Amino acid sequence: MNKLKVGFVGVGLMGLPMVKNIAKHNYPLVVWNRSRKNLKKVNKQKTEVCQNLINLPSQCQVIIMMLSNDKVCLEISKELSKKIKKDQILIDMSSTKQKTAIKIEKKIKSKGGYFLDAPVSGGTLAAETGKLAIMVGGEKKIFEKTKNLLKSMGTVTYVGKTGSGQVAKLANQAIVGITIGAVSEALILAEAAGADPKAVRKAIKNGFAGSPILEIHGKRILEKNFEPGGKCSTQLKDMKNIIETAKTYKIHLPLSEKIKKLYEIIVEEGKSSLDHSALYLLIKKLKKQPLNGKTKNKNAL
Repeated sequence: MNKLKVGFVGVGLMGLPMVKNIAKHNYPLVVWNRSRKNLKKVNKQKTEVCQNLINLPSQCQVIIMMLSNDKVCLEISKELSKKIKKDQILIDMSSTKQKTAIKIEKKIKSKGGYFLDAPVSGGTLAAETGKLAIMVGGEKKIFEKTKNLLKSMGTVTYVGKTGSGQVAKLANQAIVGITIGAVSEALILAEAAGADPKAVRKAIKNGFAGSPILEIHGKRILEKNFEPGGKCSTQLKDMKNIIETAKTYKIHLPLSEKIKKLYEIIVEEGKSSLDHSALYLLIKKLKKQPLNGKTKNKNAL
């Protein structure tokens, strides 16, 4: 069976290992990146480099975007749409707002192409090992055409119409953000009460509280290793999108709102490039609040 020729846009922290896994599964591949730095890390024997973004659609059947935010996704997709071919497929694996996915699909569809939103979860480790969780929204028949390609990067689940992938990712990020906060508080409590936090983590990780967050980020916290897998700035972007989406549907998410405010403080303090488990550092330094909930500490919530 002939494999789809893939164009990949965005060879960054996540995009680079994703490109390597696509190449490993022997898909013909051409890549473009705004910065030339990471292109040097691409295996030139298995991967072509596109010099000009506008030429990418003519060199492939499926285009994948893995970009930093909504603004960039809209800019790049607008540029690609100028040369998109009939029946060509654009897959956005970035994390954006639901309305951004719908806006991009409308533009691509007007040119005769197809669109899937397929955000991922798992961070750089899962990207490197090909074990990303991939949530896909869009037309089912287009999903079926691209399913094997997406499987080269992880586990794939179709979740519904266009924008549904982004909603699934927001649900995922709400759990991630809130759980990092819970793990941070648990380890801070253990230490304050005189228990060994490492032993406490070991004791509870195979119980009901066990989770990848406790396993991976709990380890990061205990080792004070905040090299980014997922950045605080990215988590903040996701938390903002969660709250905005909640307001669209007139629902209130108090825990997500609290976590969003905490990540806003971290970013304001210049820690935007630290791993999102660095939430621990902020929670640890927050002063105790009086019982009436009032505080003189402007950073306490």
